[in-house]
Amino acid sequence: MESRPKPSRRILLAGAWLLAAGLLTAPTAAGVDLAPAQSPEGYVARLLINEVPFPGERGWESEADSKDAMRQVLLVLDARLKHIPARYTQRQIASIQTDDIIDLMTAGGIHGQIDGFYRDDRGRPVTVPRVNTRLEYLVGIASKGKPGTFARLLNHAQFLASSYVLRKETAPDLFAPLKVVSGTPVTGRAYSWMTDVGDFHPGGRFVRIPDDEQGGLGGNRFFTLQNLVP
Repeated sequence: MESRPKPSRRILLAGAWLLAAGLLTAPTAAGVDLAPAQSPEGYVARLLINEVPFPGERGWESEADSKDAMRQVLLVLDARLKHIPARYTQRQIASIQTDDIIDLMTAGGIHGQIDGFYRDDRGRPVTVPRVNTRLEYLVGIASKGKPGTFARLLNHAQFLASSYVLRKETAPDLFAPLKVVSGTPVTGRAYSWMTDVGDFHPGGRFVRIPDDEQGGLGGNRFFTLQNLVP
């Protein structure tokens, strides 16, 4: 999976080098409640925030579109953990054998499974500075005036992450019912996402979910798998 390119507009914060560890307390703003980065639910929330556009960023369409994209990104991880199709192995799909979402997210290092999400030399899940810098920027906007779209999106990411990590709750997978895509038998569910630009494709037996099946969400393109069962 590939993290989406982010707009160049950033607030460069003093002491930003500390953010590389991803271990600071959660940024705060009126109406925004994010778990600390070092907690599993906080770490997952930062992934969901990182992977979707906010107003003014490339790929932005609507609040509902970005929320749907957050849900599907989380469900890709869930599928890679819990719903390995027949004749596939988890390692083939996810590059790791694990039942832990943080291990899944950080597999392969800084440019591995999810670009910018990795474990440091002490084994702590961390992110590259740009992830934290953008988060501070988004929280800063959310703190201005009454809580609006920015605050709702930030809180929605945390709600999804906490529901999954702490309560094992997930929303229905939009792509679970898929049986055939462009004439190719598929397994259903999404197993990968990439920035929806040009011909980006994860390769292998991943099958691009087209627009008529809502495969493009939040500036991302989602992929299911070819069904190998006759």
